Amino acid sequence: MGRLVDGEWVVTGADPRKTTGHFRRSDTQFRSRITKDGASGFPAEAGRYHLFVSHACPWAHRTMIFRKLKLLEEMIDVTYVDPMMLENGWVIKGDCPVEGARYMHHIYQAADPAYSGQASVPVLWDKVKNTIVSNESSEIIRMFNSAFADLTPATADLYPESLRDEIDAVNDRIYSTLNNGVYKCGFARTAEAYEENFDRLFETVDWLEQRLSTQKYLAGAEITEADWRLFTTLIRFDAVYFGHFKCNLHRIIDYPNLSNYLKCLYQRPGIADTVVMDEIKTHYYGSHETVNPTRIVPKGPFLDFTSPHDRDRFNT
Repeated sequence: MGRLVDGEWVVTGADPRKTTGHFRRSDTQFRSRITKDGASGFPAEAGRYHLFVSHACPWAHRTMIFRKLKLLEEMIDVTYVDPMMLENGWVIKGDCPVEGARYMHHIYQAADPAYSGQASVPVLWDKVKNTIVSNESSEIIRMFNSAFADLTPATADLYPESLRDEIDAVNDRIYSTLNNGVYKCGFARTAEAYEENFDRLFETVDWLEQRLSTQKYLAGAEITEADWRLFTTLIRFDAVYFGHFKCNLHRIIDYPNLSNYLKCLYQRPGIADTVVMDEIKTHYYGSHETVNPTRIVPKGPFLDFTSPHDRDRFNT
């Protein structure tokens, strides 16, 4: 494990975010925005931007889903990283617009030679200015949702103005207790921290199960960004978080509404293509030596997200 300190890559051993009782996620630091009119300095243009992602990372997975749903695949090209994240961090695979870059920390160094922090994914890169636009997934997906509207035939608005207050409230709870909550359980260093976050996580899972008993999606009849932000955690839950992060009160498959909802989302056109379960499992079980010292990747479980679901009952 390593991080950048004043622009120098330092192998730190244990992640400093995981050495106290509670896991604390680092804040993202690149927070510029692409806009339709370019007033931000980053205009929406086909071919200008490049996305660095991992198939394993749930935050990066969000951006890949929005890239697909908003039909931006021909406008925004992508580089994947290797699923294993070891002493040099994420390893870049394939073509890269930054000359000489082998690791994600080289991308951060190219954007800011004095940068200090994690060299995380996703990263949205501007090939004209040769810098990082954003490494905040929640903001990247909103750029993809709206900034390129004049350049793409995709018309669905995943963050409609009429539902924004509700979407934001749902996102806030799910992010703190579930999206990030699984990490708070898995990287807890005291029993008290683990149990506190475990209880909050499953309180939210119960709340979601109840919420989805009366409506098709999190904000009602219409699919929104809240659903896709939840999806990337749910799709990893039974295969990784249940065992690896000790989130083992129940599996998602044990919740009728949540499990049918998960299959409903997975079966939306193009979504299955964004899920690479082998890389997901390889990353978590292989990269987190403090959680899984043997780095043995379990063969199971068998998960079938293609079987019929019952969510269409809300269409009638």
